[in-house]
Amino acid sequence: MPDISIEREDGENEGRYVARIGGREGEAEITFTRKGPNLISADHTRAPESMRGTGAAAALVERLIADARREGFKIIPVCTYVQAQYRKHPEWADVIAQ
Repeated sequence: MPDISIEREDGENEGRYVARIGGREGEAEITFTRKGPNLISADHTRAPESMRGTGAAAALVERLIADARREGFKIIPVCTYVQAQYRKHPEWADVIAQ
């Protein structure tokens, strides 16, 4: 498993989680939009070919879930990748907006 570093970049109403892997080109990301004080939509996940199969996209979703639990916000899973990961992890229901 490669060493994946993840950072969150926050704007006023939107932001993204960015994953990078040392020695690999590009970056994977999940973009999000704030919908209220305790609600965000996970809009889009993207990983370049150089990072496919590394677990970077899954690591981004796991970081998003961890931040939601720690900071007390709910997630609207607009992105189909986040939706698919949620179906595999029903234990995330506490942070998924229904």
